Amino acid sequence: MKIKVICIGKTGKNFLVDGEKEYLNRLKHYTKVEKVELPDIKNARKLSQDQVKTEEGKALLKLIDAGDQVILLDEKGKNYSSEHFAEFLQKRFNQGGKCVVFVIGGAYGFSEELYHRAQGKLSLSSMTFSHQMIRMIFFEQLYRAMTIQKGEPYHHS
Repeated sequence: MKIKVICIGKTGKNFLVDGEKEYLNRLKHYTKVEKVELPDIKNARKLSQDQVKTEEGKALLKLIDAGDQVILLDEKGKNYSSEHFAEFLQKRFNQGGKCVVFVIGGAYGFSEELYHRAQGKLSLSSMTFSHQMIRMIFFEQLYRAMTIQKGEPYHHS
């Protein structure tokens, strides 16, 4: 099964870009991971937060296929330990389908349409991080989950 991670906007900090590349390269040994970056909404400063979420939601939904399992990275999502996230991911793989899609939204969160389309919500922390930082952290956690599933020594419990 393939994993797709859809992100709003680009990461502007080289250390975060380098971290993403590092973990995406490591993940190649376990599964296919596709990272898709959507550009920020044009003229977003002239729009309300709800309008930005709606426009981002429309663009995101175009990248999601009917059979995809969609998980939103959301502050109101479920928190997992790394071990439980590895189990969560394995269950998604076992359910079949062609792709598990994780969505990292913009600064204002997600549109109602995207919440309705999603099968779940995941929170990486009760702390707040920039959506740029979350990307690197999430790729590291995906890599960690794969090593846990394989019983490899990267994760020390």
